[in-house]
Amino acid sequence: MKQLACFLTAGAMLLTLCACSGSPASSPSPDPTPTVEPTPTPPLYTNPLTGEATDTDLSGQKPVTVVMNNIKVAMPQQGNSTADIIYEAIAEGGITRMLAVYQDPADLTTIGSVRSARDCFLDLALGHDGVFVHAGGSHYVYDTIAQLGVNDVDGVKGTNASGIFFRDPDRTPGVSYAWEHTLMADGKAMVEKLTANGLLGPHSEGYKYEMSFTEDGTPQDGQAANTITVTYSNYKNTVFQYNQDKQVYLVEQYDSPFIDGNDGSQISTTNVLVLQTDYSTMDDGYYSDVSLTSGTGYFACGGKMIPINWEKGDHYNQLRYYTQDGKPLTLGVGKSFVCIVPTSRDVVAE
Repeated sequence: MKQLACFLTAGAMLLTLCACSGSPASSPSPDPTPTVEPTPTPPLYTNPLTGEATDTDLSGQKPVTVVMNNIKVAMPQQGNSTADIIYEAIAEGGITRMLAVYQDPADLTTIGSVRSARDCFLDLALGHDGVFVHAGGSHYVYDTIAQLGVNDVDGVKGTNASGIFFRDPDRTPGVSYAWEHTLMADGKAMVEKLTANGLLGPHSEGYKYEMSFTEDGTPQDGQAANTITVTYSNYKNTVFQYNQDKQVYLVEQYDSPFIDGNDGSQISTTNVLVLQTDYSTMDDGYYSDVSLTSGTGYFACGGKMIPINWEKGDHYNQLRYYTQDGKPLTLGVGKSFVCIVPTSRDVVAE
C-alpha cells in the first residue's frame, strides 16, 4: 500500500508538471496598420481643349483648324471623330459647315471633305490661335484674311498647300459626288509640311487658353437633357442623344448617326454648347453673316442642361462661357460640340 501511495503521488506530481509545462498563452495580436489609399497623382500634362491627360505638353502648341463640308450629299465626313472641338454654323441658305479643331494633329489621317471658308469660321480659328485650313472661301473672308494678314492654308488658291490636298479616288467627281465634295487633306503630310514651313508651331506670344474643366461637368441644377435637338434651319438640325453607359452624347444628323468615314465610328461629345446669336445676310444677298459678339445659350453635360451667357467680340478673342450668375463655365473633361444657331430657332431638351 505504501508503494502504491508513492506511485500515485509521483503520478500526480508528473501530471502537475506536464500541465505547467504546456504552451504559454498567446499574446494579443497587434491592431492591423490601416491601409492608406494613395492620393491620385494629377496628370503632368493635359490637353487644353479637353482637359484630358496627355503624355506631352500641348498647351504651347497651335492647333490645326479645318473647315469641313457638311451638306448631306457630301457625307460621310472623315477625320471628324478625332477633333477636340467641333463648331457648326450656317454657311448660306440654311446649309451648315463645321470647323474641326485638333490640338494634337500628329496622328491625323484623312480629313474632309474640306470646303470653303466663311468669316465666322476664320474668327473661331483665330480665337484658338490656330492654323486655318480651308478650300476657297467667300470674297468677304478673303478680304478679312488679307486685312488681318492671316497666313492660311488654302486648297483652292494653293497658299501653303503643296502636298497636303488630294481628290478622294473613292469619290468619283460627277458620278458619286460633285467635284466640290471630293477634296481631302492628308493629315500626316499636312503636319509634316506645316511643321517644316513654321506654320504649325508655338502659340503667338502671350496666348493662353482660358478653358477650364472638371472630371464631372454635369450641371447639378440643370434640367433633363437626355435628348437635345438643335435646329439651324428648315433643312438642318443636329440631335444629341445621351448615352448613360459611355457618359457622352452621341451625335445624329440627317436622321442618321453622324459618323467618321475613316473608321465608321459615331461622333460623340462630352459637352454640348448652344450659342444663340443673330444671323443676317451679307450684302450680296447670299452668304450668312454670323454675329460672334455675345449672346445667350445653353450648356449640357451628363444628361442635364443649364442656360448660359457667352461672348467673343474681336477676331482674335477666345469664346468665353459664363453661368447665369456671371461665373466662368467649367466644362466636363472631354470633347465639345458647339452649335451656333439663330435666336429664332428652337432648342429642345427632354
